[in-house]
Amino acid sequence: MEKQYFYNTPSARMLEFDRIIGRLEEMAYTEKAKEMIRELAPGLSEAEVKAQLKNTTEARTMLENCGMPPITALEGITELLEMAGKGICLTAEQLEKIASTLTAVKRLKDYLCRGKAYDISLPYYEENLDSLEEIREELYEKIRNGRVDDYASGLLKSLREGIERTEAKMREKADSILRSGKECMSDSFSTVRNGHICVPVKKEYKFRISGSVIDKSATGNTLFIEPESVARLYGELQDMRVDEENEERRILYTLTVMLSDKAEVIFRNNRTIEKLDFIFAKGKLSVDCGGTEPEINVERRIRLVKGRHPLMDKSINIPLDFEMGKGTNGVIITGPNTGGKTVAIKTVALSCLMAQCGLHTAARSAEICMNNLILCDIGDGQNLAENLSTFSAHITNVLNILRKADNESLVIMDELGSGTDPAEGMGIAIAILRELKRSGALYLVTTHYPEIKTYAEREEGVVNARMTFDRESLRPLYQLVIGEAGESCAFYIAGKLGMPEHMLEEARQAAYGDDVMRGRAGLADSERKTAGENRTGEAHMYERQVTDAGTGGEPETVWEKEKNAPIRRQKESSRRQNLSKKFKRGDSVMIYPDRKIGIVCETVNEKGVLRVQMPDKKIYINHKRVKLYVAAEKLYPADYDFSIIFDTVTNRKIRRQMEKRHVEDMIMTEEK
Repeated sequence: MEKQYFYNTPSARMLEFDRIIGRLEEMAYTEKAKEMIRELAPGLSEAEVKAQLKNTTEARTMLENCGMPPITALEGITELLEMAGKGICLTAEQLEKIASTLTAVKRLKDYLCRGKAYDISLPYYEENLDSLEEIREELYEKIRNGRVDDYASGLLKSLREGIERTEAKMREKADSILRSGKECMSDSFSTVRNGHICVPVKKEYKFRISGSVIDKSATGNTLFIEPESVARLYGELQDMRVDEENEERRILYTLTVMLSDKAEVIFRNNRTIEKLDFIFAKGKLSVDCGGTEPEINVERRIRLVKGRHPLMDKSINIPLDFEMGKGTNGVIITGPNTGGKTVAIKTVALSCLMAQCGLHTAARSAEICMNNLILCDIGDGQNLAENLSTFSAHITNVLNILRKADNESLVIMDELGSGTDPAEGMGIAIAILRELKRSGALYLVTTHYPEIKTYAEREEGVVNARMTFDRESLRPLYQLVIGEAGESCAFYIAGKLGMPEHMLEEARQAAYGDDVMRGRAGLADSERKTAGENRTGEAHMYERQVTDAGTGGEPETVWEKEKNAPIRRQKESSRRQNLSKKFKRGDSVMIYPDRKIGIVCETVNEKGVLRVQMPDKKIYINHKRVKLYVAAEKLYPADYDFSIIFDTVTNRKIRRQMEKRHVEDMIMTEEK
């Protein structure tokens, strides 16, 4: 079964923590350190997290003042020591590898000793390292270039000198025979065949040379013969080689036993080196991303000063100032697409995650609170062909988050409520936010729903935030401003790009103008009369109540009605004009006495009644019970299509078809 690592969890991958782990692995040398990096997970102990962060800080201090640590890979050392412990004699190459490790230990000890001058504790890991100087020197004296050195012992030196002399005599005798029997030879030099020094003799002269045939050419015309005089010396050579091998084995076995006796010391060295390799990898990452040690608190407070996303290019990543906690549990970020909302929330969450893993945050300074869980729902939600599956996955993940979140959790959600009908998505988004607030978790969300900005303004413990926009260059600035809601700059941008003022005025009139709104309201009234049978009894009753209440006082006589009719018509006309100006489609309004927030979807009619979109339904209500909360021009761009919010999905599809061609038997129904 494959081992499960934290960096492969959905939330970690959404935050790209797996890429952080990948960069850390590249900065480590030992396989054990790489495994420790893969096992990184947020610490739940404040003391442990602070200790890990201190190690990272001190590693960076060492790197900046003493350079790179002389750490090398330790692959295979453990296996070699285990072999030695079982009585298996190590080869010269294997012993030399261990000798190199002991040399690395000595260099690392010297490196750490230099760090003691900076009044930090990390250099005192040096006391856990033992370079085993005597054994190390013994290994280097007797093992060189992957073989036992000639001077490893007097006997070995003598044997190897004897072997060299004997080999030289054998070659001299072979050369002498070549010269004396030149006419019998097919070549002018001797050769080695199957370990024997031979002379190349023509087939027809094989009886002229006394010796043994060792080999022959491919054609069979040349025989490779070992002369008898050479053969006698070959016997002596073999005896000396056996003695040499025995002496080498004795030396290797002696060194193996010495190392086996110190195996535990070497194991401790390896463990210390692996831990230091892990710590210095974290320090290298801090240097690479310009990190700093965050302050850890348990007061549910997060603060970043000039924070950056650690995986983004420093030259294009705009620093982020962010703060939440101290009574503010929720931050809702709005702003234009590609304005940096997603990067902002990822930066905050990733900074918190890295801090709890003992890693520095990419910021000038930072305060990070302890979190038992960091839960994320981040996705682009742009694939229209997969909206259903995208929304289903989104909601499933959100529900899972809501089940887990508590007052010690951090929740990050991107494009809250996306992937479905905007009106329904807005309602779902507000319901999710309310549930998050009830959980007590810290939460940071992005959204494109203007209604949620209104929610944040009135909800205690929740604040708006926005991504800034440069009105001169017409470009997003990727800077986060907490305490302000995002706004549309559509009219301003159009004006800066050269749209004439009369066109801008027409655009404003089309979007928010009185005539347009009254026209739409009249059309809506007409549609309601046509489809009156579909209206709920409650709406009928309420509308009649409002109408009756509008007359007030005692009934008039016929004469009074006729006398007052012109005055009444004038007053009524003036009244309707004033009412039509009072509210516009898209206005955010507060309904009394319940103090609930809704969006105007049909302006005030001649009876003084308007229609308001609530989170779960549309209602008719007298204008006297309604107060303007946020004007439409502050919530929506000029060209915003309100049918997306107020009309049904079915009606929108029908309307799109009818725009293209006439469709028989097509009926549009009013949403209840």
